[in-house]
Amino acid sequence: MNIDLAKAQPQSAPAPSLASKKKSLLASSVGNVLEWYEWSAYAVFAPFIAAAMFNSGDPVSALLSTLAVFAVGFLMRPLGGIVFGRIADKRGRKFVLVTTMLMMATGSLIIGIMPTYTAIGAWASLILLVARVMQGFAHGGESATAYSYVSEIAPPNRRGMWGSVAFVAIFGGSVLAYTIGGAVTSTLSETAVGQWGWRIPFLLGALLALFALYLRRSMEESEVFDSQSERVDEPRIPRKTVVRAILLMIGMTSGITAAHYTWTSYISTFAITQKGMNPDTAYWMLVIAQVIALVSLPFWGLLSDKIGRRPMLAAFAVLMFALQIPLTAMISSAGWTLLLATTVALQIVSIPGAILSCTLSESFPTRLRTQAIGFAYSFSVAVFGGTAPYLNQLLLGRDLGWVFGGYIMILCVLTGVACLFMKETKGIRLEDA
Repeated sequence: MNIDLAKAQPQSAPAPSLASKKKSLLASSVGNVLEWYEWSAYAVFAPFIAAAMFNSGDPVSALLSTLAVFAVGFLMRPLGGIVFGRIADKRGRKFVLVTTMLMMATGSLIIGIMPTYTAIGAWASLILLVARVMQGFAHGGESATAYSYVSEIAPPNRRGMWGSVAFVAIFGGSVLAYTIGGAVTSTLSETAVGQWGWRIPFLLGALLALFALYLRRSMEESEVFDSQSERVDEPRIPRKTVVRAILLMIGMTSGITAAHYTWTSYISTFAITQKGMNPDTAYWMLVIAQVIALVSLPFWGLLSDKIGRRPMLAAFAVLMFALQIPLTAMISSAGWTLLLATTVALQIVSIPGAILSCTLSESFPTRLRTQAIGFAYSFSVAVFGGTAPYLNQLLLGRDLGWVFGGYIMILCVLTGVACLFMKETKGIRLEDA
């Protein structure tokens, strides 16, 4: 009896088409935008949250406490990156992206409906802390998984451009948060915003999350992950090699993340509290600057596909080192100064931001990719990014604002040094990373 062995063999699932991958990219990106929106809304409304959830008798202390909660959320990100990263490397990227979306939305809903300090005292501060811890934990897993997922479904010769969408989502979420912030503060009186208006963006975020979850249900699993899960004979990777790669990525992202969170999450608070700028003006100037940066990201990503990742990282390190202090000094109570300074700063941040997803993904093997990114990136963001608003406000309160400028410059040097030790990875097959 003759048997057709080709027909007898189990047939693997057909590879996703380019159209299917683009649909998955859209689903991932929309959800990522909303997660970053929910995350950024806290920074946008920090002064109002401070008054509602902490002792309003000391405004400076209340603001510092609010920024400290902001930092605590970031400190949970490495843990979330490790836990969800391991799950993503075992069960798949799609499962984690749906789970973290649910957790972020839940945290946003809690913040939107929770009682104030006046109503329940210190319990309000505790509930706020718990909500931000939940969001930080989920956000660590979301960022790492989204970076891996987008890079893995991208064509190798366009991974920089496709990967830039992950940072487009970061700016897109921030733009959405600042746009709604500007609309709320422009429409409502300051009293109304302080009493209940600040809750609007959090409730809206929880509602929009339902739409993102609907889109993410139809995403394709990463083909790179599927092919990796079928391999059982892959040699063990030396721990020393993995640790070296993680340390390099932490060093590389240190200056990027500190500059990013300074110029997106804190700079409006700086302009309002230190320079006397009208809150409406500050919010709208940030929106315009971030829209300009958002539009430029795919072009920076495409450029990296042509000239490589390392030149882009080096350009950021040099430019931010030279301009951090002059750009900050430029800001006054006039809105145009904030617009100009932030536009220039965010263009510089966009250079490495566009290639973070592909650079991180190209630095780790598939079976460890998400958990390694989850720790390296989230650790760097937590230590250097999440603490930036608090540290900046603390130093300014002691007339030592110039110290923070020097701090950013040192971290940019660290990014440049890490770049020297990195290999060029553009165009490689992720299966061979």
